[in-house]
Amino acid sequence: MMDPAKNYKPIDCDYYDRLEAWATTKTPSTIIYQDETDGQQSVAAVIADVYTKDKVEYLKTDAGKVIRLDTLISVNDVPVPGK
Repeated sequence: MMDPAKNYKPIDCDYYDRLEAWATTKTPSTIIYQDETDGQQSVAAVIADVYTKDKVEYLKTDAGKVIRLDTLISVNDVPVPGK
């Protein structure tokens, strides 16, 4: 079984804080991320939670979609540093 934490690359701490702020204020957000096939996906949602599980950070939307933070490209037109 592959260890998901082995390939995980943590995102910038300030950006993580920004995600938490959007979640706290229930800001409607446009989330662009890279899918499993290296394509870009976009979802419009409210960030319900930002959390860590098994040393990997995730974002969960109000619709239940879970996105690994290291796949994020931008949220609300704010690019993830280093992407």
